[in-house]
Amino acid sequence: MGILSNLEPRSVFRYFEEICSIPHGSGNTKAISDYCVHFAIEHHLDYLQDDANNVIIFKNGTTGYENSAPVIIQGHLDMVCEKEQGCDIDFTKDGLQLQLEHGTVTANGTTLGGDDGIAVAYALAILEADDIPHPPLEAVFTVDEEIGMLGAAALDCSPLKGRMMLNIDSEEEGCLLVSCAGGASATAHLPVQTKKASGTLATLHITGLLGGHSGVEIDKGRANACMLLGRTLYWLKKEFAFDLISVNGGLKDNAIPREAHAKLVLSPDTDRKRLSEALSAQNSYYKNEYKQTDAAVQVSLTEEKEDVSIDVMTPETADKAISALCCLPNGIQYMSHDIEGLVQTSLNLGILSTKEGNASSGNEVSFTFSVRSSISSQKGELIDKICCLMESLGGSVSCKGDYPAWEYRQESPLRDLMTSIYEKQYGKKPVINAIHAGLECGIFSDRLPGLDCVSFGPDIKDIHTPKETLDVESVQRTWNYILEILKELR
Repeated sequence: MGILSNLEPRSVFRYFEEICSIPHGSGNTKAISDYCVHFAIEHHLDYLQDDANNVIIFKNGTTGYENSAPVIIQGHLDMVCEKEQGCDIDFTKDGLQLQLEHGTVTANGTTLGGDDGIAVAYALAILEADDIPHPPLEAVFTVDEEIGMLGAAALDCSPLKGRMMLNIDSEEEGCLLVSCAGGASATAHLPVQTKKASGTLATLHITGLLGGHSGVEIDKGRANACMLLGRTLYWLKKEFAFDLISVNGGLKDNAIPREAHAKLVLSPDTDRKRLSEALSAQNSYYKNEYKQTDAAVQVSLTEEKEDVSIDVMTPETADKAISALCCLPNGIQYMSHDIEGLVQTSLNLGILSTKEGNASSGNEVSFTFSVRSSISSQKGELIDKICCLMESLGGSVSCKGDYPAWEYRQESPLRDLMTSIYEKQYGKKPVINAIHAGLECGIFSDRLPGLDCVSFGPDIKDIHTPKETLDVESVQRTWNYILEILKELR
């Protein structure tokens, strides 16, 4: 019997628990895609599975809805895989360890994947049932949403006849999203030249940050560990002699990095007491600056081995890497003048990596950003800024996963219907909002002319972090809401 087996709605939580038992991180979606195919076969439903692992499952309308217009139910199969330090789960082959406490579902030491496993669970529960009134359904499960919406971009949308879409990929109950930013993933590449150096091997750590989703939490003022690492290295090199081996931090371009680390070789004559005092002072500065958002920020240095002789970056390369970390843009760039409080344009340095190359590519430091904007020209401006700096440093920039913004519709019968149903169910109006985070609705709206779409979902907090929680009662209320929407779409 599963951890969630006694929760209502039972079918939804049963499918959610099954999904959590299958590894389904971005880029590792074959197993979860096949799971959806097996579901369709078992329930005698027509389906399509493409080479990218996207799946579409079709179901006829129930009695009285046979001739109704089809409705698309859409969510993504992949999850962001983040874990706490010391957690031994291997996301490529292990399922999640679910926990249920005080009305919330979490995963022990890892992200939960409520974003967007709950959408898949809702859809499968509806497709399974024979007592839920609904129009013809087209359940669309895309992959690799979290790494640039690659699945939606690769999907052949021609089999889809629906022009109303329920995108269940939002994390705040009572908020109906009707517009989102477009985005892209941009990676800056800085070639690395090396030399031999001798001294004490050490690691500089930036830890203790909250992190979060770079679209949802970018306006919370949280620190970016990679940017703090660059700032700390620049400050240290003005006072102390060291050689830089590598810089690394972050795991996903759309997650604000919680940790970053630099491998160093300290000069034999470095004054350890003065270095310790200097780092302590820098730690105090950060704690003061981020006392409201990242009070647990920690700067530390661990010495690992004395008298090493090792390959390090040349001084020129190290200076360029540190300069890039200090000068590359990051965070909010523009706020919207049309929608109060909406971030219009931002970028997040989500992955910092020092890579060993081969005979053809060579070593490099790479800086991978999630770039977002509801105005395409400003998205281009940010990518140009990255290119301009990297070209001056002898580097280059590559982009992938470019997706369009989802523009607001003045006339939306689906939005009006969902608003009316919400008022009857909850006794108050829902919040109609736009979001800075990217949603696949932009791609589908671009591919399906006339698409009327709303994004919504139950309460999921701290997504893309190991503190992620899914609220049980909110899942139940949202389930009832979805069923009423389908019932009214006759």
